[in-house]
Amino acid sequence: MWVEKTKTGKYKYTERYTDYMTGKIRRVSVTMEKNNPSTKKLARQALLRIIEERQNEEPEEVQPLTLWQLVEHYRAYQKQSVKESTYRRNFYQCKALLEILGADVLVENLTANYIKERFLQTGEAFSTLNERRIRLIALLNWGYENDYITDVAYLRKFKPFKDATHREKIQDKYLESKELTTLIRGIEIKKWQQLTRFLVLSGLRIGEALALTAADLDMYNKVIHVNKTYDANNRSVGTPKTLCSIRDVYIQPELEPICRDLLLTAKLESMAYGVRTPLLFFNRNGNHINPFSYNKYLRERSEKLIGRRITAHTLRHTHASMLLASGVNIETIARRLGHENSKVTREIYLHVTEKLTERDNDQIRQAKII
Repeated sequence: MWVEKTKTGKYKYTERYTDYMTGKIRRVSVTMEKNNPSTKKLARQALLRIIEERQNEEPEEVQPLTLWQLVEHYRAYQKQSVKESTYRRNFYQCKALLEILGADVLVENLTANYIKERFLQTGEAFSTLNERRIRLIALLNWGYENDYITDVAYLRKFKPFKDATHREKIQDKYLESKELTTLIRGIEIKKWQQLTRFLVLSGLRIGEALALTAADLDMYNKVIHVNKTYDANNRSVGTPKTLCSIRDVYIQPELEPICRDLLLTAKLESMAYGVRTPLLFFNRNGNHINPFSYNKYLRERSEKLIGRRITAHTLRHTHASMLLASGVNIETIARRLGHENSKVTREIYLHVTEKLTERDNDQIRQAKII
């Protein structure tokens, strides 16, 4: 116990204790008129009585929690712990879950069968339902880990929705070599063609590329310093997605002339536009390029040129598939992409491996040994 004199001339007696429920150190205090041995004795007795009362308090009875209440707790936590772009994406995913399952449903009463039936009633594509399933499981597991839910064992019975066209959809996540050549040749806007070449040869995320400054292209050491990302929704530059995303990407011989061309273009455009900006990719005002404009153009051109719509992220997957087909191991690719673990990269790896096996078998079938 210790004593402090207050501004009013009184004395504040304080004691620490360990909360047996949480293991945390807490404080209690009482204020007395004097600071003498008899007052100290009274203060100590009062503090011990307060501590005993608090330690003997019955835990509050847990009230039934609705899905809406759980989502509100989850959002408050995410607001403080994840990037703004991630928070926004999860915000709208949770909004959809409330509409599908019902905001007033009690989370303790949820079952695998109820969830599955409500999901199927939406009529949404299985790929969309599987994305919603991932967010719901993350939400409920968070609720369990933070003592809002007593049991989530039933989630083991809530299996992914089987998509009959899974193999084709994996294939849709990247471009074949001929498709890539056709696409690049058909892009008529120089800046978009440069950006497309850069993305497919570096494997960077679109936000990482648009945040680059000219100084981030270290041509002497032949690396791209990736340490930030552009968030178009909030028009701000922040830290990358994960710690693994902070990395140096090797500038291979095929990428080097693209980088030099980009540096020259940036210098010429800054003079032509009359702006001073450190950015590698910028608009006429010297500000960040809008990734939505690029993705819109890419979707429209790809649909016209190769018969299917792609996005900037497809180029990242294409980068991975090309490296895999060239024999680069998946761990090296994951480090280059800034991934701790990538389900999509592994799926592409398996698909590319199957294609290479089929090609090898075709060659063996055509070979005549005797």
